[in-house]
Amino acid sequence: MIKKLMSAVALMIACAAAVAAEGGYPLEPAPNRVNDIAALQNGAKLFVNYCLNCHAAASMRYNKLNDIGLTDEQIKKNLLFTGEKVGDLMTVAMSPKDAKKWFGTVPPDLSVIARAKSQTAGSPGIDYIYTYLRSFYRDTGRPTGWNNLVFPNVGMPHVLWERQGPRELTTVAMHRVEGKGEEGGWERVTTVYDVQGYATVKKDQVSGYHGGESFTATFKPANPAQAAQFDNDAADLSAFLAWMAEPVAQFRKELGVWVLLFLGLFLVVALRLNASYWKHVR
Repeated sequence: MIKKLMSAVALMIACAAAVAAEGGYPLEPAPNRVNDIAALQNGAKLFVNYCLNCHAAASMRYNKLNDIGLTDEQIKKNLLFTGEKVGDLMTVAMSPKDAKKWFGTVPPDLSVIARAKSQTAGSPGIDYIYTYLRSFYRDTGRPTGWNNLVFPNVGMPHVLWERQGPRELTTVAMHRVEGKGEEGGWERVTTVYDVQGYATVKKDQVSGYHGGESFTATFKPANPAQAAQFDNDAADLSAFLAWMAEPVAQFRKELGVWVLLFLGLFLVVALRLNASYWKHVR
């Protein structure tokens, strides 16, 4: 019990640290696939093949994937590679010591990351994950060679980059420049990160600008079809992480409807009994 409590506290601290480092990039709504069995199965495959090497999901067992239509045989054949059993927890072999040495921090457990981000990011956690997965870009100024718009200077590399393909990123930021006139001037900073991650920065003075500070980012994929397929994979993976955070969410909603119907029926019966009881008293 104490070990589980310490793990939960560690997860909360990791999430809080992540939020403190994030830059407020607008989140995109994720496609609603939490109840799409095919999407969840593809998301499970992506999670095991790409995420489970570093990130554990220690609150989830492999056999829980039966709930999304996978048989024990399918789990053994397609999702177990290093001698795990179907009833085992989704843990990783990498030790926390090695993780901190290689990445600078221990990759957080992803069991309930979607619920954690729902509480901290001010929007559904699945939207955070979906946008985060699609916001990586090459940056030679980072140790891993990667950066992220949702989580600037993130320590995690883009492990799915081969599925997405190379992309060019152009960002345009409007900044106030102090010391020019009573109100100061404005400067437009355009930064282009090529497919190799080398940045080209252009600064222009802007006169007559009456808006506020702003930031826009535009990706230009080398292969639009491949990038579109990756967006589909990102939606499936996000849906799986959202499902994993609360596997009984759909049952809870269905049960809630039946409870409300029962309470409505009970209210009608109670009102009729009340009227019948007080009819003779009055």
